[in-house]
Amino acid sequence: MPKNREEKRNLETIPVGSLGLIAMSGCRQLGELVDKYLVRWRSERENEHKGSLAFTGYERATYLLSADAPRFGTGEAKGVINQSVRGDDLYILVDVTNYSLTYRLFGMENHMSPDDHYQDLKRIIAAVGGKARRITVIMPFLYESRQHKRTSRESLDCALALQELVRMGVDNIITFEAHDARVQNAIPLHGFETVRTSYQFIKGLLLNVKGLKIDSDHMMVISPDEGGMNRAVYLGSVLGLDVGMFYKRRDYTRVVDGRNPILAHEFLGAPLDGKDVIIIDDMISSGESIIEVAGALKARKAGRIFVFSTFGLFTAGLAPFDEAYNKGLIERLLTTNLTYQSPELLSREWYISCDMSKYIAYLIDTLNHDASISDLLNPVERINSFVERYTAGEPL
Repeated sequence: MPKNREEKRNLETIPVGSLGLIAMSGCRQLGELVDKYLVRWRSERENEHKGSLAFTGYERATYLLSADAPRFGTGEAKGVINQSVRGDDLYILVDVTNYSLTYRLFGMENHMSPDDHYQDLKRIIAAVGGKARRITVIMPFLYESRQHKRTSRESLDCALALQELVRMGVDNIITFEAHDARVQNAIPLHGFETVRTSYQFIKGLLLNVKGLKIDSDHMMVISPDEGGMNRAVYLGSVLGLDVGMFYKRRDYTRVVDGRNPILAHEFLGAPLDGKDVIIIDDMISSGESIIEVAGALKARKAGRIFVFSTFGLFTAGLAPFDEAYNKGLIERLLTTNLTYQSPELLSREWYISCDMSKYIAYLIDTLNHDASISDLLNPVERINSFVERYTAGEPL
């Protein structure tokens, strides 16, 4: 694989428009990392058409645009864009789960909720006022994606949000590991991509853990519930590993905190017998289920347990995972920087952060040239190449 994959990409086509990147307040750090890649690649890229009118503004010191959503004392807000976006191919990054941001509400400090972040996103889109050539929203954690289907007389919030965004003029929505990708059926005539993070997890694991034997005799992939089997089957197929699954036996006669309580985790799969295990899921909320699954795997004589989760929210804090690590239930836990990471999380010995900024920059750079992103959405070739180098003991 070439050291600089961007040189391999065929980006000779004319850009859709001048590239503009807006990082919402909860996504500034990730936006700055993405911007650095774009600036470097475009300054280094050789293109015979660079001097033409179609490539005006192709090379810039930054593609980040100045935008904000200031609030009044009542908590109301407005979207403000401080420079021209006319004719731009606009990419808006938003993290709806960043709870660390606050604002003043009648003199009190109020933490931003997913609803607040989503409203600010709409305000910025409204401030664009239809002047951009194209708007793409990159929303790694899809807003209300856990409320993706109706089980009783209740709202379908994710579908409503997607429809609202396209009505406001959004052309494409890019998300990562959507809880259920079928929500795209709400907007069948518009662009919707849910991107896998499998390659970044494999890369993060192999860079930080030595001596792994990646074959079906020494390793297994486990889904913690039936809803995540697709991810486990994909990873198991790419790595050539067996797959197992837990299903949650629930008490459907009771509802606690809006859901039916879990009575037990039942395991379906081959014997573990000392094998290393990868548990893969789309998100960690409180982490209760993951820790219970890890305990059940250890009871079945599993070896080291590695947890892959695209979004680490840790709504119940880090203490349960500290305890699980100290007990030997988990060896390492990997999540991405697609959502907010607290300084406490980044300092934990058991935690590995997987940086997604370069991948997002690839997607933006390619889409701005109106080129295909199919090879980026299917990382099988990159995973196999990385595993081969690791197995052969070559530098990574």
